Amino acid sequence: MQIVPASVQAESGIKNLLGACGLPSDDIHSSQIGNFFIIQDSGHVVGSVGLEICGEFGLMRSLTLSESLRGQGLGTQLVEHIEGYARSKKIKSIYLLTTSADQFFARLGYQITVREYAPAPLQGTTEFESICPASAVCMFKELK
Repeated sequence: MQIVPASVQAESGIKNLLGACGLPSDDIHSSQIGNFFIIQDSGHVVGSVGLEICGEFGLMRSLTLSESLRGQGLGTQLVEHIEGYARSKKIKSIYLLTTSADQFFARLGYQITVREYAPAPLQGTTEFESICPASAVCMFKELK
């Protein structure tokens, strides 16, 4: 399976996948799709990851895989892909909020931080302000 840039036509597939995985999708709009990447199988979106760019910081968004594809290394490939994309955009560090995948991200070099220590531009995003609960774990990784 191949990771490819998401097209505007993939927006509904991304939202459907997020919904099936119990993740929010209300704030994903076609204007953001240019910073999303997907994995497709038989024309269906089965994996996704996005990056919300806030100056020199990135907020990883919507990392998900169909349940049947988990445990095959595709999630790691999606993370590595978005990190490479972030580097190409001169992003210094990537942050994320998670309610269930902190151990997965820790294995990939992400460190837990206090949510309030995240850069101000990220704290102004919808994900920080209202979508992710206060109980979500905030993590970051410096890019080299």
